[in-house]
Amino acid sequence: MDSATVSRLAHPLDPLSAEEVEAAAAVVRDSDAAFAPARFVSIGLDEPAKDQVLASTDGAEIDRRAFMVVRDPRALKTYEAVVSLTHGEVVSIEHVPEAQTALTEEDFLAVERLLKADERWQDAMRKRGVTDFEHVMIDPWPAAYLTEEDAPARRLNRPLTFVRNSADENGYAHPVEGLLALVDLDRGEVLEVTDHDVVDIPPAPGEYTTTGMRTDGNFPHFDGPRTDLKPLEITQPEGPSFEVDGYEVRWQKWRFRVGFTPREGLVLHTLGYEDRGTLRSVLHRASIAEMVVPYGDPAPTHTRKSVFDGGEDGLGVNVNSLTLGCDCLGQIFYFDAVLSTLDGTAQVVENAICMHEEDYGVLWKHTDFRTGNVEVRRSRRLVISSFMTLANYDYGFFWYLYQDGTIQCEVKLTGIMSMGAHRDGEVPTHGVRCAPGLYAPHHQHFFCARLDMAVDGCHNTVIEVDSVPDPLGDENPYGNAWHTESTPLTRESEAQRDIDATRARYWKIVNEQRLNHVGDPVGYKLMPGENVHHMFHPDAPAFKRAGFVGHHLWVTQYAPRERYAAGDYPYQSRGGAGLPEYVQQDRALRGEDVVVWYTFGAHHVARPEDWPVMPVSYVGFHLKPSGFFDGNPALDVPASQSACHTG
Repeated sequence: MDSATVSRLAHPLDPLSAEEVEAAAAVVRDSDAAFAPARFVSIGLDEPAKDQVLASTDGAEIDRRAFMVVRDPRALKTYEAVVSLTHGEVVSIEHVPEAQTALTEEDFLAVERLLKADERWQDAMRKRGVTDFEHVMIDPWPAAYLTEEDAPARRLNRPLTFVRNSADENGYAHPVEGLLALVDLDRGEVLEVTDHDVVDIPPAPGEYTTTGMRTDGNFPHFDGPRTDLKPLEITQPEGPSFEVDGYEVRWQKWRFRVGFTPREGLVLHTLGYEDRGTLRSVLHRASIAEMVVPYGDPAPTHTRKSVFDGGEDGLGVNVNSLTLGCDCLGQIFYFDAVLSTLDGTAQVVENAICMHEEDYGVLWKHTDFRTGNVEVRRSRRLVISSFMTLANYDYGFFWYLYQDGTIQCEVKLTGIMSMGAHRDGEVPTHGVRCAPGLYAPHHQHFFCARLDMAVDGCHNTVIEVDSVPDPLGDENPYGNAWHTESTPLTRESEAQRDIDATRARYWKIVNEQRLNHVGDPVGYKLMPGENVHHMFHPDAPAFKRAGFVGHHLWVTQYAPRERYAAGDYPYQSRGGAGLPEYVQQDRALRGEDVVVWYTFGAHHVARPEDWPVMPVSYVGFHLKPSGFFDGNPALDVPASQSACHTG
């Protein structure tokens, strides 16, 4: 089957197939001999504009296109290319000045090879008693931008070193403190090696696998595997309650499409809920548009750590292949992901997205104490998830759909912290000691969800809702009264807002053209979960690059190319791109096609219990119907049959 046939069969929002990825790369290579040495950093669907998708009754009428980020390492240039898969031709190829692309697998391998071969680095390692370099780990960290030395005129990397004594050992237990390097990725050259001072490499092992740990005192928390854990089996003898047609999913009253991009990873499209026979739209597109992990330690080894895992590496390109019974439990449906290698060959990641149902306790319940009658319904939720690994950290991105119309986004943080070494007797100011000589620097994780809203259509308004105590007086003599105050966010300059627990603040996305049965606009409300403020100084270079963390909520008018919270190319960016730039247009928002950007963060002052591998930490938010329905939409969930068996 040729690519044109595949494209005609695909829905306009379906991710590219393997055939389409390779066809797109071939079109670019064949278009100009100058692109023969080019490296395809990413190849994905060039998503059609929202109005095209909503107006289309037949996907074949929309030109199916691929969007590519291409790097020419000889000319030191980055290009964006758009290829029509329908017609097999280049639509556009544009040079993007000073744009440095995300890291690639080739970069990871090259940095380790180059640094290990450098005599300056070898001498520094010998000073620390390391003479066998075979298993030493090199983590290529993005160069960030602190001064004009880091300007994007060169594609730079600043790797960190960790020692392993065997191929399987946890090298993050043995960081090489104070040893820094500067690598030119395009030229394949180590430009600098800087050794600030020798700090002893922490000797204690940091193993976390059952086979790697021992009961010899080196692992005081490990006395061998537990023996009292009984099997827990999830069975669905009649199969799951969802239906899948290609990338379209129907579950309970929900209908949506699953998507995937190399940069964002898991994407959800066209979420709608069937209400009394009518499919009502809620969200056109939902994704994690960027994430950044700023460290709060000024030590030379850690001060540049402020990595954008989306734009500088890619949530999609680092996706895991999931394992039944470990990452997901129960009756599972998997979606594969298609990525590309640097030469344009398709790379299929099997089981990249997991979908299954979960029991979630009580949905609703009431006991009539007068009659003794009890009505209870159990909640079931649909889980759509993926995991990605970037060097030390692992992140799970989970979207949950509930039977009452609620949508939840949750990020699960786990993996291994990026550690530092300290001298005997020192108590680190900017970190927490986790093992002898080993500390975890303070850091934060910020995620920005891009929510392309479509609450009963695309003409929406965002309203900030605060709860405010009434003043004491004749109408409030006992000081218990309070009311809510609603403020529409009418322009982008007004729509840069922060959480306020003192006012129980939330934001409501309404359609003022559609009223519910009591005469109020239909809506959904964004309910903040655990969240924090950033800890940057206002003049910090890292803050300028990650400007989206300056506020928890941003609202913009929809624009197809405004997709990423920190801009298209954050690698070595000077700052100012993304949301801070988008909102300078100060577009109108009331009754418009709006995009809600919600930034939520985890504040990580580490615990010894987070070492050597971190138990999962959770952050996220909910979108809950608020006047969208005329009552509880889960009244029709049937009572559960008894499923509890005791011996």
